[in-house]
Amino acid sequence: MWLLVPVAFAGKLLSAFGKQLSSLWGSLLPLLLWLRAAFWLAGTHTGQRRQGRKDAQGTRQEEEGSSDELLTPTSVNYHFTRQCNYKCGFCFHTAKTSFVLPLDEAKKGLLMLKEAGMEKINFSGGEPFIHERGEYLGKLVKFCKEELCLPSVSIVSNGSLIRERWFKSYGEYLDILAISCDSFEEQVNVLIGRGQGKINHVENLQKLRKWCSDYKVAFKINSVINRFNVEEDMKEQIQALSPVRWKVFQCLIIEGENSGENALREAERFLISDEEFERFLERHREVSCLVPESNQKMKDSYLILDEYMRFLNCRNGRKEPSKSILDVGVEEAIKFSGFDEKMFLKRGGKYMWSKADLKLDW
Repeated sequence: MWLLVPVAFAGKLLSAFGKQLSSLWGSLLPLLLWLRAAFWLAGTHTGQRRQGRKDAQGTRQEEEGSSDELLTPTSVNYHFTRQCNYKCGFCFHTAKTSFVLPLDEAKKGLLMLKEAGMEKINFSGGEPFIHERGEYLGKLVKFCKEELCLPSVSIVSNGSLIRERWFKSYGEYLDILAISCDSFEEQVNVLIGRGQGKINHVENLQKLRKWCSDYKVAFKINSVINRFNVEEDMKEQIQALSPVRWKVFQCLIIEGENSGENALREAERFLISDEEFERFLERHREVSCLVPESNQKMKDSYLILDEYMRFLNCRNGRKEPSKSILDVGVEEAIKFSGFDEKMFLKRGGKYMWSKADLKLDW
C-alpha cells in the first residue's frame, strides 16, 4: 500500500495549487504508475521461508524465484565435513559444525544423486582426509566408482594428511586428485594459512604428484589468487608439475563464512580487483592447462552439497541451505540450489573428467 503514497501526495498538491500544476501532474503520473508497477513486480518475485533440518541447527532461505525447470545434478561437490587442519584466511566453507553423516546415510544420498543423473562426484571439505584418517573418504570413493559406476570420482584436498597407504587401498577408484596450492613460496603459504608445523606445503605437493603418477590418478592443482600471491609468477613450477588442470580462482567473499556477522574468517584483506585477477591470468597465458574462474563464473555455477546433504544456494552472497535430499529427495531439494547450469557449461564445468578417457602417459 505504501507504493500509493506518491500518487495520493501528488493529488493533494493538485488540490492546493490548482490548474498551474495540472501540466506537471500530467507528466508525472505515467512515471509514478511505472514505478508502482516495477516495485510490485519486484515484490512478487522475492520470497523467503525458513526451514530447519531435523539434525541441524539453524535456518535456511529458499532461492528467490525458484525455477520450475528440472535441473540435473550432473556434477556435485559434496562437502561432507567442515573440519580442517589448516586455517586459510579466505576459506569460504568453514568449520561451523563437526557433523559427518553415518556412512550408510551418505551412501544412500549418493545413490539418490546417481539415480537423478549424477555423472561426477567431487569430495571436499573442510579437509576430506581429516575424518577417520581418510578411511571414510576412501570407502565413499570406492562405493561411487565400484557400485555406482560413476564416470568421474574426484577429491579436493590440501594434501597434508594424505599417506601412500591410502593410494594403495583406494587409488584405483579415484579419477582426479586436486591439491590446493596458492603459492610456491612457503612463507606466502604460511601467511595465507596453509602451514602446519614442519610440513612444507610445496615439498608435499611434489611428493603427491609422484604418488598420483605411481597409482594412476590424474593430478590437478587449485589456486586461489589473493592479495598475497597476485604478483607471483608460477609458470615454471606449474609446467614442471604438469597437472591435467590448473584451476585458478579469484578470492571470493561469502557472507557468514569469511565475511560479516558470525563468520569464522575475515577475507576482506585478501581481496583483489577484477583487473588484478586479469593481469595474473595474462602473466600465465602460456600455461595450457590453466582454467580461470572469476567471482562471476564461480559463485552460482557449482552444485554444493553440505554435510547434511543440503544444496547450498549462494545467489544472495551467502549460503542458504535447501532441505536435505535425504528428507525430500533430489528433485525437490535441487529447486532451491540456485544453480546456474548455463554458467556451469560456460566455465567449462563439463570436461574430460574420467582418467580412462584422459589416456595419460603414466
